[in-house]
Amino acid sequence: MLKRNTLKTIAAGAISISTLALISACSGKKAEFRGIDITGMNSAPDLALTDHNGQARHTRDFAGRVVTVFFGYTQCPDVCPTTLQEMAQVKQLLGEDGGRLQVIFVTVDPDRDTPEVLKAYMASFDPGFLALRGSAAQLAAVAKGFNVYYKKVDGNTPGNYTMDHSAGSYLYDTAGRLRVYHHYGSSAQALAADVKVLLAEAR
Repeated sequence: MLKRNTLKTIAAGAISISTLALISACSGKKAEFRGIDITGMNSAPDLALTDHNGQARHTRDFAGRVVTVFFGYTQCPDVCPTTLQEMAQVKQLLGEDGGRLQVIFVTVDPDRDTPEVLKAYMASFDPGFLALRGSAAQLAAVAKGFNVYYKKVDGNTPGNYTMDHSAGSYLYDTAGRLRVYHHYGSSAQALAADVKVLLAEAR
């Protein structure tokens, strides 16, 4: 489902070595993350979409919590369920701080991923996880903000198709700033460690 060159493009778009050096030189003591530090790279994209409960959402709604954002679709055979299972494990690893993590799943297949489908899908991993969806134009705008790639791949029948999409998770800090990017396959332990760093900054 995933294309290696797509993943390379996303990783390259996330951050460059030269930018990392500039941030390190100008910010004094720098947080150490297990993922890719993208602090200061871009203004944080607004999650201007609707959740699976029908409520309009924006990034500011999650102030005070670390937010992790992942793009996918419910009929994804491997990457999406694996990532969401990993996120559930991250929440467990956080212990009492698990409630300060908000996991957000943005569907790239809003035609099939209805609110009802998304609600059931999220509940199978954790009832606190939120799924967001929007019109084609809304999705395109949000995905562009994250440099996320997605494309419909036709199957044998009109309803039998798959979605190519980039994989990776983005972490916002409690102030709504985009801070860390994790490649698909990062361990739950690595993600949890970075969430703890961001939570510690807010204390």
